[in-house]
Amino acid sequence: MEAKGESKLEVRMKKAPLLKKNMNQNGCSGEKIIDKIHRSIEMKRKFFSFEFFPPKTDPGVINLYTRMDRMVAKFEPLFVDITWGAGGSTAKLTLEISKNAQNYCASDVLMHMTCTNMPMAEIRDSLDKAKEAGIRNILALRGDPPQGQDTWEQCEKGFAHAVDLVKFIRKEYGNYFGIAVAGYPEGHISSKNLEEDIKYLKMKVDAGADFIMTQLFYDVELFFEFVKRCRNAGITVPILPGVMPINSYNSFKRMVAFTKASVPKYIWENLEPIKSNDALVKAYGIKLGITMCKKIFQSGFPGVHFYTLNLEKAITKILGGLGLAKLPSKGLRKLPWKQSCATRRQKEDVRPIFWANRPYSYLNRTVSWDEYPNGRWGNSTSPAYGELYDYHLMGLKPASLKERLRMWGAELKSEKDVFSRFTEYLEGKISRLPWCETGILLETIRLKQGLLGINNNGFLTINSQPRVNGAKSEDKVVGWGGPNGYVYQKAYIEFFASPERIQMVQKLLNTEEFKSLSFHAVNAKGHQLSNYSHTNAVNAVTWGVFPGREIIQPTVVDMASFRVWKDEAFALWQSQWSAIYPKGSKSETIIKTIHDTYYLCNIVENDFVNGDLTSLMSALEKFGRANEAKESKI
Repeated sequence: MEAKGESKLEVRMKKAPLLKKNMNQNGCSGEKIIDKIHRSIEMKRKFFSFEFFPPKTDPGVINLYTRMDRMVAKFEPLFVDITWGAGGSTAKLTLEISKNAQNYCASDVLMHMTCTNMPMAEIRDSLDKAKEAGIRNILALRGDPPQGQDTWEQCEKGFAHAVDLVKFIRKEYGNYFGIAVAGYPEGHISSKNLEEDIKYLKMKVDAGADFIMTQLFYDVELFFEFVKRCRNAGITVPILPGVMPINSYNSFKRMVAFTKASVPKYIWENLEPIKSNDALVKAYGIKLGITMCKKIFQSGFPGVHFYTLNLEKAITKILGGLGLAKLPSKGLRKLPWKQSCATRRQKEDVRPIFWANRPYSYLNRTVSWDEYPNGRWGNSTSPAYGELYDYHLMGLKPASLKERLRMWGAELKSEKDVFSRFTEYLEGKISRLPWCETGILLETIRLKQGLLGINNNGFLTINSQPRVNGAKSEDKVVGWGGPNGYVYQKAYIEFFASPERIQMVQKLLNTEEFKSLSFHAVNAKGHQLSNYSHTNAVNAVTWGVFPGREIIQPTVVDMASFRVWKDEAFALWQSQWSAIYPKGSKSETIIKTIHDTYYLCNIVENDFVNGDLTSLMSALEKFGRANEAKESKI
């Protein structure tokens, strides 16, 4: 397909392990993190996790999704955790980012929750929303004082301590949530001493906490001593060490002053001569991070938790230095599309192909479904798609006005200029189209020459996949589903085209040469053309055969869903493209004409053994050239 963008933002606004076949060893599972920790320990497998915080601006949130998605896909952390702003200042955004990280970045999430400025009713509301979103893990904290306030105060009808929050979660929600709590290797700043702090930590564990995550530290020996004291106090749950790489001298000093963390003398001595050189300080921070983590792993601890500060490079180099960058079992995609970690969608294994490039919108428009297609897609699923809203059209990582003008043209002189934008996308000269949020996939290369030919002649493709007949499921380009299986695909193409071009498609498909092709076309007004015998036909276009399992058909062309998708697809012409031009301008008129007159068409080559779309694309390109020559003579 051209771009199965895996993206992301709702514009601002068991200790019974799962079978290995149901998840990557470190990947998304929609389960409690403590179960994943236990499984990693049993497998003697090193793991790591990432912390992110909610940015203060919309562009910052968008950039965070891009970075988070990249880091999760590349490294497969055991989980990610999302912080809760001081005084509950980012409560709503924390929940949104947690939900989106789980749904669209496909990572299990540990969501922070604090007692600061949070009455019991608000805490219950936040937990209800987290549960509704399928989030299963909470880091229960007392929290820091609100900004501008030196001391922490209990709010009216709120909790005084983290242990109260742990007790509340267990009482109200039973074992639904996995609960983590914070540990302080040198004692919390509010505690009289470390011994008293560990007694309080034991109370949090006894109240129902599953594991402990420590505050950052730079003296590894202090961490080891802290763990020893915890074990002597009867605390047996896993303790994850928190590591924060040094990214700059000034930020390091501020963080140390804020957390009161001890810093060994040799670190200060090493930093002193290079403190004015950010590059050297960062390089030293990476080296120190590698040394600390090696010592932690060599002492028998199975995992570390990285405080990323929403930064990527230092973490990447530390993981590389530890030999962990390639550790996660990338293995095989469970399905051709990225599966959500939301608990309610764990059994979902069938989707219509049309939202392949816009999964964020599909997930949002189906979020209210009581159940999700599993095994087959048919009328029994009764899909009722949610209403189309502006945030569906924006996408999780919307391009700015400046970016869209640069990519799609500051001025259009004719429809031919629009054709050129589509070919430039296929050639990699521009990074996205309104319907395609990332670059083309490797499998698209098999169709690239044919796609270039028809796009240049007015058949504007937004989705496609090549024919695959029994490729090994381990294939690096088209493989999915698990080892020792075989995967199949019917060739598929989806495009916008003028009425004249659609008439040509109909004419071709009525010939003997193209009798194995199915097509369905619809314009913005809802006028349909099709050669399917039933108005709600469903056509499986991807399936797989695996040892000891039923045949899986995860992707379908479904006529009812296509009629829903067309509203979104046509709306993108206006909301994302014509909106960048002045009202009444020639450029806006060109895009409006396409929106008002063109059809959206999908074609399936049902012969997955010998069929091919090459001949059809050659015929369409030939027609397009002839039509252009005819128009040029007028």
